[in-house]
Amino acid sequence: MAVTSDPASGSLRRDDGLLRRIVAHRADYAYVLPALVVMMVVIAYPIWFTIDMSFYKTPASLQLRDRTFVGWKNYETILTAPAFWSVTLNTVIWTLASTFFAFLLGLGAALSLHREFAGRAVLRAILLIPYVISAVAASYLWKWLYHSDFGVIGALSVQWGFTDKPINFLDNIHTALPSLIVVNIWREFSFAMIMLMAGLQTVPEQLLRAAQVDGANAWQRFWHVTAPHLKGVSMVTVLLLMVANFNSFIVPYLMTGGGPAGASDIWITHIYQIAFGRQNWGLASAYSVILFIVMMCLGYFYVQALTRGDKGRPE
Repeated sequence: MAVTSDPASGSLRRDDGLLRRIVAHRADYAYVLPALVVMMVVIAYPIWFTIDMSFYKTPASLQLRDRTFVGWKNYETILTAPAFWSVTLNTVIWTLASTFFAFLLGLGAALSLHREFAGRAVLRAILLIPYVISAVAASYLWKWLYHSDFGVIGALSVQWGFTDKPINFLDNIHTALPSLIVVNIWREFSFAMIMLMAGLQTVPEQLLRAAQVDGANAWQRFWHVTAPHLKGVSMVTVLLLMVANFNSFIVPYLMTGGGPAGASDIWITHIYQIAFGRQNWGLASAYSVILFIVMMCLGYFYVQALTRGDKGRPE
């Protein structure tokens, strides 16, 4: 006798089970309801409003009621504008260079501080200063260090005979973006150092000693023992750095404002200039939606990296 299954009955059973679970945990949902309402007001509504605004042409004023529906025109304008691709290239260079070198420097600092030596606590505290200092204070500090007339770096380069005159770091289209990247690396390597130092605590000392007994040198012990245990925390650290760099605003805006001639302009500063400089809210909203999609993609990989170790665990 043939046995047939009714998809509708299976769906009803699943819905009934879901309803029972909701009823059973109604007190839990009641506790989180105020937080959900706040998130809807301060997060969900602005996102929806920005997406809706991206389909309108807005006047150069604050009277948004005079906006005109243009459909996908703002997105077409963005993707066909030469400035979009130059800004995108700057953003990619800024994000990848800052992330790579901040992680590399943080890894070196973490490996150095993982060993016991005199003054380790003091050195660790000194290396944490870039991470805890305000981004605004750091930006103005480095702006004065880079100053072409009164900057310490330019004066030392002349005094030590490296250059004939002080280097023009921030007002040169060839050096503006690399100079900002150096500042960003200085600010972020401490975060990578903290994350990787935490990861180094999970490396079994027994494996390191066994590898040393078997004749493995320092590089072999790092590559075959330490690196595999740092894989998870390294991925999370890189993704967090990429998200932070992609959405970074304070350092490039305060130090150069995207100049000179757009040489250090990245997405977030470009969006700010379109919105508050030109007051083109529709175009800025379309830019923001594109940035939001990219950030959501990075967020997806971040969640995957966090939950990857939970897939094989028994429930």
